[in-house]
Amino acid sequence: MATDKQPTTIKKYANRRLYDTGTSTYVTLEDLAAMVKRGEDFVVCDAKTGEDITRPVLTQIIFEQEGKDGQSLLPIAFLRQLIRFYGDSMQMLVPSYLEFSIDRLTRDQQKFRDQVSQALEGAPFGEPTRQAFQSIEELARKNMSVFRQALAMFNPFGVAAEGSAAQATAEPADEAARPRSDLDDMKRQLDELHKRIDQLSGKSAG
Repeated sequence: MATDKQPTTIKKYANRRLYDTGTSTYVTLEDLAAMVKRGEDFVVCDAKTGEDITRPVLTQIIFEQEGKDGQSLLPIAFLRQLIRFYGDSMQMLVPSYLEFSIDRLTRDQQKFRDQVSQALEGAPFGEPTRQAFQSIEELARKNMSVFRQALAMFNPFGVAAEGSAAQATAEPADEAARPRSDLDDMKRQLDELHKRIDQLSGKSAG
């Protein structure tokens, strides 16, 4: 079985069969999904080349889960926006933000489970239900606020993110030495980045 230090190796063969080297048995994508839910770590590699293919296999698991009735987690609008980010200047920030958000949700999941359970005990659209969704919306707003503050730390011009208490710092010497055209271009890209984040924040809050 997988441990914290040594994840289980899953080998994928040309016939698409998956072999669990920890239990010496063939497994399915459903089995891998169950392992993930149990918190068991594993890596998937191509049996012939040894290439790490964990990411596409996990993506395939999500695809199959999304195809089941009543199992969908990803809204259509989210999927469309995610597709738009591929090749976009924001692409490098999206994984960090999503990982940060899901980590916050995971850490607070018991609180949300309790609130949702209470909401389901009452009327479908009663006050408990509204409170449960308000809590989730508040988490999204907090995530965006913290993410903006983290983004400000990487701002080469020392400008703090909106709502941050940090003060503007002096421009580094190497940045001052850049040609004005380069600086203007970087400022323009940074402004565009903040606008994109504002748009995401508005959608999360709505």
